[in-house]
Amino acid sequence: MTTESDAVPFGEIITDSDGSGHTSAPMASRLRRIEVITGPDRRRRWSLAQKRAIVAESHRTDTTPSAVARRHGLNTGQLYTWRRQFKALPLPNFARVELAEAEPPVAPLGLIEITMPDGARVRVDTKVDERTLRRVLRVLREP
Repeated sequence: MTTESDAVPFGEIITDSDGSGHTSAPMASRLRRIEVITGPDRRRRWSLAQKRAIVAESHRTDTTPSAVARRHGLNTGQLYTWRRQFKALPLPNFARVELAEAEPPVAPLGLIEITMPDGARVRVDTKVDERTLRRVLRVLREP
């Protein structure tokens, strides 16, 4: 047991040879950032956009979730909770849309358009062979 008489003054504990007061202990090389939050509100508030951005960053291949958490001052558990929450949300689905040229309001003379019950459309002009048209319609009716 150490008594006060055995104690070494703080200034003499593990200092560099130049007397600068910097410790030479191995743990001194690891600097940790500490954020002090004062006031009545002790929790940080993250907007939905900020959370999305941090979660998206954590999914990148050039970094790790723990590195992202450290960069933003988060606990990794908090980051993984956000990742689970965003995974449960339905993501917006996008479909490719191509605009076609506007169809003329009135079909030219001799053009026939046939719309099948399933929505398939066949357009033919007066030059179509009747036998060929029957074959095409038969194929479209088959399930």
